[in-house]
Amino acid sequence: MSGSFKYAIGIDIGGTKIAIGLVNAEGCLVASSSLPTESRKGLSQAVHRIDAHIKTLLSAHGLTRTDIKGVGVGCPGPLDLKTGVVHNPYTLPGWEGESLVDHLQSVLGIQVILENDADVALLGECWKGAGSGMDPVVMLTFGTGVGGSVLARGQIYRGMGGEHPEIGLIPVLPDMPADYSGVQGSLESLASGSGIAKQGKVHGLHDAESVFNASKEGHSGASKIVDNALRGVGIAGWTLAHTFFPECIILGGGLMDHHFQAYSNSIRSHLKRATLLREQTIIVSQAKLGNEAGMVGAAGLWLKYTSMR
Repeated sequence: MSGSFKYAIGIDIGGTKIAIGLVNAEGCLVASSSLPTESRKGLSQAVHRIDAHIKTLLSAHGLTRTDIKGVGVGCPGPLDLKTGVVHNPYTLPGWEGESLVDHLQSVLGIQVILENDADVALLGECWKGAGSGMDPVVMLTFGTGVGGSVLARGQIYRGMGGEHPEIGLIPVLPDMPADYSGVQGSLESLASGSGIAKQGKVHGLHDAESVFNASKEGHSGASKIVDNALRGVGIAGWTLAHTFFPECIILGGGLMDHHFQAYSNSIRSHLKRATLLREQTIIVSQAKLGNEAGMVGAAGLWLKYTSMR
């Protein structure tokens, strides 16, 4: 195979959208494309649509498959990283029991590596974003749920069997109701977009932003929801700081577009009360790459973080 391998493809799969990026060896997103996930139509159909988008991206830049070092894919778990199978009937129904990696490699003719979507977002931020040059780094992503990942000694932290830690299920206010996993007062149930929205419906508020706005206007029920969310975030930040002693805690996801200051201030205020670490050495930063992080990080599995393959 010829080619200089100055590029890789990064794919970030979500429940509603698949983002595909052409990334160069310097970590720059050269071009990107997106398509609806439509997982219920089956894995094979999705893979062929991904193939069509990749062909278009390469052609537009005068490239061929021989110029691509590999394809990295970030996908919401649970995942079997050895077989490439996605075990997620909640977010990706219709893909059960088949290997995403095998399907992609067969159609694309390029080597593929699969990774958790929260992990590739962290890799992107550590390569070209808020975590650049720092290690260890913890990242929390506040969107529909709460994703979490940790980079330590240049490697993504994994648990037993290579499992991805479910940081969003940390119990932060155990006197609160149980979430879908059975955990009472988890970070995700209190501080995610969907968790805040669910609590807000009791007060006639239809989404998370309505809850935040009502809180600013003095609505007592909304204020309690926001107070609990911020207290939970602070407790989680304190817990993660003492568990991993990171150089940096990165906060990302859609909620951080408008509420980073409140969430980060809560973490900082909790760290100020810590006695076993020097809180001033822990940086709390907002993610910089936005929706590009997953694509850049996934491509980085071939261009930057090669020891993880």
